[in-house]
Amino acid sequence: MGSTAIKSIITIAVLFLAVVMAYGLVATAPAPRQVEPEATATLIRVTEVTPRAVQLRVRSQGTVEPEIKSALIPEVSGRVKWVSSSLVAGGYFEANQTLIRIDDSDYRSALERARATHARAIAEEDHARFELSRRQKLVDQNLASQSDLESSRRTHRVAEAVLKDARVALDQARRDLLRTEIKAPYTGLVRSKSVDLGQYVQRGTAIAQIYASDSVEIRLPIADSQLAFLDVPLGQRGEIPEYHQAQVAISSQYGGQQYEWQGRLVRLEADIDAQTRMVNAVARIPNNVVTPLKVGLFVQAEIYGRQVDDVVILPRVALRNRHQVLVVDDDSRLRFRDVDILRFDGENIFVQAGLQAGDRVNLSPLQTVVDGMRVRTADAENPGD
Repeated sequence: MGSTAIKSIITIAVLFLAVVMAYGLVATAPAPRQVEPEATATLIRVTEVTPRAVQLRVRSQGTVEPEIKSALIPEVSGRVKWVSSSLVAGGYFEANQTLIRIDDSDYRSALERARATHARAIAEEDHARFELSRRQKLVDQNLASQSDLESSRRTHRVAEAVLKDARVALDQARRDLLRTEIKAPYTGLVRSKSVDLGQYVQRGTAIAQIYASDSVEIRLPIADSQLAFLDVPLGQRGEIPEYHQAQVAISSQYGGQQYEWQGRLVRLEADIDAQTRMVNAVARIPNNVVTPLKVGLFVQAEIYGRQVDDVVILPRVALRNRHQVLVVDDDSRLRFRDVDILRFDGENIFVQAGLQAGDRVNLSPLQTVVDGMRVRTADAENPGD
């Protein structure tokens, strides 16, 4: 019993001594070095700002229309005795080409009658002039009365009036005969016709629709806010002076191929649509080219406007809060920067103030941004290059 107690006491003493020694080691051990964890910098894409001169462009679309279009209308009545093979829908004709001939038998007869009447009027006027001269001599010799002279003068004036009327009638008969041939007023194409061989046509009734082929026009709707991008004089009325006519690039896909044409902005229509706030600009395109524009073709247009200096082009993703961008400073920290937006153009924005050459602008879509947060940068392609 005594042996067991002694063993227990020794065991407890050893354990106590071990605890005391362990406590002493811990108490005298040096304190561990405190290391502050460093925050991880966010990797972002940036683009370096390069201001440049930019020619503003306004995009629109429209349908090709003829610049000059006419209704072919006969000025005399009669039966059609000949129709040109060019007078069909889509037919091509040259200026002054005869398109229709109307039976001219009656008009030739009218011309002969007018010639005869004119000849008779000449003879009557000659006789009346001779009689007036003879009566004047008799009066001078006191062989005729003054009343006889006045009667001769009256007769001569009537004969002169009849001669003028006969001359006008003769000219009219000649013009009517010429009008039995209907000629093209310009080089162009036939849109439609409503007459054929043997048909009787009435004076003043349209028999065909034609249009000139040397140039076409396109009405391009433009928002009134975008007129500021075009170099058009304020209050311009009628056709724009040639030195102010902006260049217009026209493109369209036709027959499975892409085509392009060049033209000029020649005028702005007077009215602004009250609902859409759009104004129609009219572009004119010369059509004497290898591949002419087809009337009725739907096209895309790009109007070259005024040139602006020191403009920075950025992707839309760079814009925050509608008027700010994030700029990386020299200490690799993000800073908010207010900018002045000139315009939005597709996926790009045009900044005209607030940035300088060499500024690095963030392009990464960050969810949470704190002014002054540290970042790491990777260069991105500069838009507009």
